[in-house]
Amino acid sequence: MDEKKRQRYLAISEKLAELVGGKKNIQGIAHCATRLRIVLENNDVVDLKAIEDLDLVKGVFVAGDQLQIIFGAGLVNDVYEVFKDYTGKAGMSLSDLKTEANKKMNPLQRIIKALSDVFIDIMPGILAAALLTGLSGVLTNLDVVQNNATLYGITRLINISSGAIFGFLPLAVAYSACKRFGGRPILGIVIGCIMLSPSLADAYAAAQGTVEVTTLHIFGLSVGLVGFQGGIIVALLMGVVTAKLDLFFEKKVPEVVRLLVSPLLTTLVSAILLFTIVGPAGRGLASGLTGALVWMTQNLGVFGYAVFGGLQQLVVITGLHHIFGAIEAQLLADTGRNILNPLMSVAIIGQGGAVLGYLSRNYKDARTKELCIPSFISVLFGITEPALFGINLRFKYPLVGGCIGGAIGGAVVYFTNLAALGFGTTVLPGIALADPAGNGYVNYIIAHVLALAAGFAVTFVLGGFQKKPASAAAETPKPAPEKKEAEKSAQAASAGEETLCAHATGQMIPMEEVKDETFAQKMLGDGFAILPEDGTVCSPVNGTVSSVFDTKHAVCLVSDGGLEILIHIGIDTVNLQGKYFTAHVKDGDVVKAGQSLVTFELDQVKKAGYDTVIPLVFTDPDPQVDVSSLQMRHVTHGENI
Repeated sequence: MDEKKRQRYLAISEKLAELVGGKKNIQGIAHCATRLRIVLENNDVVDLKAIEDLDLVKGVFVAGDQLQIIFGAGLVNDVYEVFKDYTGKAGMSLSDLKTEANKKMNPLQRIIKALSDVFIDIMPGILAAALLTGLSGVLTNLDVVQNNATLYGITRLINISSGAIFGFLPLAVAYSACKRFGGRPILGIVIGCIMLSPSLADAYAAAQGTVEVTTLHIFGLSVGLVGFQGGIIVALLMGVVTAKLDLFFEKKVPEVVRLLVSPLLTTLVSAILLFTIVGPAGRGLASGLTGALVWMTQNLGVFGYAVFGGLQQLVVITGLHHIFGAIEAQLLADTGRNILNPLMSVAIIGQGGAVLGYLSRNYKDARTKELCIPSFISVLFGITEPALFGINLRFKYPLVGGCIGGAIGGAVVYFTNLAALGFGTTVLPGIALADPAGNGYVNYIIAHVLALAAGFAVTFVLGGFQKKPASAAAETPKPAPEKKEAEKSAQAASAGEETLCAHATGQMIPMEEVKDETFAQKMLGDGFAILPEDGTVCSPVNGTVSSVFDTKHAVCLVSDGGLEILIHIGIDTVNLQGKYFTAHVKDGDVVKAGQSLVTFELDQVKKAGYDTVIPLVFTDPDPQVDVSSLQMRHVTHGENI
């Protein structure tokens, strides 16, 4: 590194250290192929906007309690070395840095982060189902739908589609939790299938006593063969258990029989634990919470109503909220009035108000709007999972605001003697169930407006105490400043007289379709990607290898014509620490177009839960390459494109 560059990087390091709160605030530093990663004692003192404007910085964001600053391939290595020397912090591996970040969290924070991580992956499915549920609820009540065979049929299909993900939500949670904690995701799916097996009595029917439950005796324990429909806590626990067992048996079982024996033992032991220990414990925990909330409404007056309205949505997180249906039915049978329905409804709209409060604090963030607006729409139809798991629980303070909004709504329900004459729908559709006695419809609207307003106001105020906006895109980099438009070349993907060839075999896709915002938003530069069909990655040009990352998942090249190229194998595959990757070149090697750079075990990387897409990025600011004219097609590595 020449002295001029070192001085430039030193100036960046001095300013960066100042903007993150000084050297004493830095706990650890590391880097991957494109990003400088820093763990801080206190994230609240960081000036993200000023860092974003620093020399050479292409983007900055916080993810997993790490401050991640995008410099780009190759450049980040040099900046890291100077920053490490300037701060006096020893370099750390990425795994060590992650461990250091986790140390900052107390047990409650770790639990909340684990919940967030688990539900982020399955949020698109939950959100789609929630909106379909709302649409189904509206269409079902229209006479024109009931009187038209085609509209009725479509509505029925929408209803089936919307109910599917919620019916199988424990399976999705077990899958995602198993993946999150390092197990093979397919084993999470297997345990989820066991939880919902048709050989077991339906959990809701068993709770209502309408189905006979078979009992087994295992190790002296009575084991009821009841399914785990709605058992989100149990599914979460089982995902963790399955992952830990998978890791254990993969390590202990001899390699010669590992493929057969390890998954067998993992599934068998997990199933036994599900029915004997984890399942009963999870059910007991959730049922205890549910029973306590119902008892409070019956014995503690306005305080009980407020607490129920404030905490009822926490039961939704457990999945045990479905049991309220049986309690509501009993209330109607005994008294003709259902006090739980309006209480649950104001609890829901309180969380909706929190979503709006969070949105108002982060309205300029496109990702926030993309997540908050449809989540709020689903709340209006009584579905809060997208709001809870996608926003409120994830960022903590909106959950508090939503609970306070629900509590205020609960107090209004008590003072207005509000009740329902049925059950099954809430919020907008739920007004049809309100008992009209004593201005019931008006009181229903008042209770919901106050709960919504309180949830909004409290969340907005709490958001003001956040030193930096906890954006819904907290794990998504912000777009870098717009680059100068590259001059288009006469031929499709040529730079001067150079010819570009495919770096892998598979389907080419535009960079915008890569499921990682750093690439999709072209922070590192424009380019394209290939969905690989095998594990061979070759050079797209004649040139020189400028850098092979230690974990072998990324290679930087400079072509003979001066093109700077980054090839990144997979998304987040840096976490594999080089496992499944073999590099066939080293820094400084001269390569020919089509020459093998890296081979990797495609199936193993997929089984580990990673996206294997291979982006190719032109990292120099003015690459003279017309990417837009490339034909997205199936290619073979080494083929001219």
